[in-house]
Amino acid sequence: MPVAYAVPVPEITSLPIAGSAERFPVHRVYCVGRNYEAHAREMGFTGREPPFFFLKPADAVVPVPAGATGEIAYPPLTRDLHHEIELVVAIGKGGRDIAVADASGHIYGYAIGLDMTRRDLQSDMKKQGRPWCIGKAFDQSAPIGPITPIAASGELTRGRIALTVNGQPRQASDISQLIWSVSEVIAHLSTAWDLAPGDLIMTGTPEGVAAVVRGDRMHGEIEELGSLDVTVR
Repeated sequence: MPVAYAVPVPEITSLPIAGSAERFPVHRVYCVGRNYEAHAREMGFTGREPPFFFLKPADAVVPVPAGATGEIAYPPLTRDLHHEIELVVAIGKGGRDIAVADASGHIYGYAIGLDMTRRDLQSDMKKQGRPWCIGKAFDQSAPIGPITPIAASGELTRGRIALTVNGQPRQASDISQLIWSVSEVIAHLSTAWDLAPGDLIMTGTPEGVAAVVRGDRMHGEIEELGSLDVTVR
């Protein structure tokens, strides 16, 4: 007997897949904090601390098709909206207590993403010792481009990652500079959660995070993955 729902069923958030008509359904969005040393320093921290995580809701993802310019609204309650360019890892095979040596076998592919942050709200919550979901997990806070399957890209352990705003350089590094590698991140995550097909992992941002305003155009690039363009309306 078909299930009857009391309210409309939410749409499944999904991302385009490069070279395919299929789409990647999004389950959860995990984010790694302070995973580039230079960014950790600019945020007032140093060293290789144990990795920590926060989550965004799946419907915070804004899919951006190849060759298109995505658009996000300037969110309410903030006067300090920051960009954070990140390598996104798409999980194709779930698991628990995954070994570092086995982690790459759980990767479906990679994408370019932006972890947009209401920095003023995040900072206020930190000062009060309260959760800072309001600074990270708001609507349209995760524009993400098409997923490139690992079968096409190979395992990504190095490659330039960069972001410009209105053509001016803001962030530039290499994914080889991740404090915790993608495989280590997957292993750590899988000790706390059962990873599932459809999960996304935003792996951290390099130094150079800064504010954007209405009308700004962000252009992100990761070697082997192409580019991501997003404007703020």
